[in-house]
Amino acid sequence: MGIVRHFRDLRVYKEAFNAAMHIFRYSKKWPAEERFSLTDQIRRSSRSVCEQIAEAWRKRRYTAHFRSKLTDADSEAAETQSWLEFALACGYIDQDMFDQLDKVYERISGSLVVMIDQAEKWCVLSGQAREGCGEYDVAE
Repeated sequence: MGIVRHFRDLRVYKEAFNAAMHIFRYSKKWPAEERFSLTDQIRRSSRSVCEQIAEAWRKRRYTAHFRSKLTDADSEAAETQSWLEFALACGYIDQDMFDQLDKVYERISGSLVVMIDQAEKWCVLSGQAREGCGEYDVAE
C-alpha cells in the first residue's frame, strides 16, 4: 500500500496516462484524412480521462465535486473505447491492439467506479489516501 499525495501517485491515473500515450504514438500512423476526426477525438478523450482524474483529486474536499469529476473521467474512458472501435472497423488497429486497449479502459473504468462508490473515504480530510494491492482504500 502506498500513500497517495498527488494525483500522479494514483494507479488509475498512471494507467490512463500510459494508455493515452500509447494511443498517441499509435495514432501517428493513421491516415492524414483522419487528423481532424478520429485521430483528434481519440487523443482528446484519452487525455481527458487523465485531466478529469487530476481535477477530481484537487476537488476531493467536496464529495459531490469529486464524484462528478470521476464520473466525467469514466465517460471519457467510454468515449475512448468507442473511438477505438471505429479505429478497429477502419483497419487502423488490429483486433489484438483493440482488445489490449479496451481491457485497459475497462480496468480504468472499474477503478473509477470503486472510487466513486467510496468517495467519502477519499474525501476524508483527516485521513491519508492509500492504494492497496487490489482495491482503492483510505487509511484513517
